[in-house]
Amino acid sequence: MQVAVIVANQSHEKYAQAVCDMIEEAAKLRGTGIAKRKPEYIREKIHKGNAVIALEGEKIVGFCYIESWQGHQFVANSGLIVHPDYRKTGLAKKIKTEIFQLSRKKFPNSKIFGITTSLAVMKINSELGYKPVTFSELTTDETFWKGCESCKNYDILCRTGRKMCLCTGMVYDPAKEKTADSLQKKQKNSSWEQFKKFLKTQRERFPVKKSLYPKISKILHK
Repeated sequence: MQVAVIVANQSHEKYAQAVCDMIEEAAKLRGTGIAKRKPEYIREKIHKGNAVIALEGEKIVGFCYIESWQGHQFVANSGLIVHPDYRKTGLAKKIKTEIFQLSRKKFPNSKIFGITTSLAVMKINSELGYKPVTFSELTTDETFWKGCESCKNYDILCRTGRKMCLCTGMVYDPAKEKTADSLQKKQKNSSWEQFKKFLKTQRERFPVKKSLYPKISKILHK
């Protein structure tokens, strides 16, 4: 049976406790920071359409949800979890891609960020366009950082004045993405103009068959 990765809806609220159990077990196994969550919190995320769930039939095998901070200036894809039997199958990447697309659709102008100790998650984030940043470039919302209190490494975060921890911060900034796209478009247009200029020069310097005039003129007038 294939695994379906979909946006969670109210019919999936029954899986809230299972999600919390998976997160807690993963935190114990990894020995590093995964913030604990209560079933009520997970149900709220599902109810609002701010979560992605992976199911094989009726069995939950993966999950991730969206959190927003500072009036939606920042959005986080949190609580990524994959059942142990389905790790190293590419499922985590499918879930991250789906929740990333959902985040961009619901919060198109928000910076999407995350903190993680997982090299696999960092790799997926990089492929999606995230960039490593210092903690000072993340949200300043106290509620977000309060969520780190259940992590065993919270004392490190406190001792460093919230400047660093074992987690790596990463951000996808849609504003920078638009700037990069615009620059790429300008460069492409510039290259096209240079090519047309070259064609025109060559046409003036070297005679060509009359049958080619219409084709060259068509290019030059694009």
